[in-house]
Amino acid sequence: MQPAILPRRAFLQQTALAAVAGVAAPAIARAADPRPLHLATNAYSWHVFYQREGRNFAADLDAGLREVAASGLNGFEPGAGGTEDVRRLLPLLGKHGLEMRSIYVNSSLHEPAEAERSLAPILAVAREVKPFGTRIIVTNPNPIRWGGPENKNDEQLRTQSAALNRLGRELAALKLTLAYHHHDIELRQAAREFHHMLAGTDPRYVTLCLDAHWMYRGAGNSQVALFDVVELYGHRVSELHLRQSQNGVWSETLGPGDIDYEALARALTRKKVKPHLVLEIAVEAGTPKTLDPVEAHRRSAEYARRVFAG
Repeated sequence: MQPAILPRRAFLQQTALAAVAGVAAPAIARAADPRPLHLATNAYSWHVFYQREGRNFAADLDAGLREVAASGLNGFEPGAGGTEDVRRLLPLLGKHGLEMRSIYVNSSLHEPAEAERSLAPILAVAREVKPFGTRIIVTNPNPIRWGGPENKNDEQLRTQSAALNRLGRELAALKLTLAYHHHDIELRQAAREFHHMLAGTDPRYVTLCLDAHWMYRGAGNSQVALFDVVELYGHRVSELHLRQSQNGVWSETLGPGDIDYEALARALTRKKVKPHLVLEIAVEAGTPKTLDPVEAHRRSAEYARRVFAG
């Protein structure tokens, strides 16, 4: 039986960047990249592929990152739990020739006290990673309760958007970019949470990490909704998370499927944006199991580079 897959939110809460033997982080070597297009992967993707094989990606990050590099990827987007986590990870990224152009951080911003507690650790991590080439700080503000039916009220949405604006301003002062990420929860009730995080914030300080498949799924498996978001907010897309499905079920690789990624690439080109590309292929009930993690990511990387190279 295939093991249950741990949701990304639990993965971030339980493992952050994981404990590995480390030293103070040296500067990551910036060797010339022979590939025509930089492509990163999110840590969550590797965690779930390892988990279905009964392995633990976080248990040996050195070996795990060796496989990330072997798949042909250039970068790694971790879930950063704090500055100590980052310091442990950086030497391993350098060892395997992987860049960390973006990081993913947790936040809880819809209540004033929680927002205050969230901002300081995020800014501390941002200051820690900036010297090593990180330029994008991605955050997905927590819902009231993961998996619950509760929706934020108007006051909470205003509190959250104000906190995003404040965080974005402070990151901009560090010459870093804040990217707002979403799942499907934010698309409930006419997508009012998602839209207010963009309509209610300053584009100079809050950009969009568009998760193409969560947008598709959260809108009832709708490409119309996905491409409407690109029309409305395409100029704010600083990062793009890439996942595919077949008939609504997550695919083992990124390739042709429910989302027309070739059309999405053209739409972003028309908007004159070139976002940071991050693979986040994942598995769920019904996902085929025919490839190991390295081969699944290698094939996905080949497809993404072909589609987005132009």
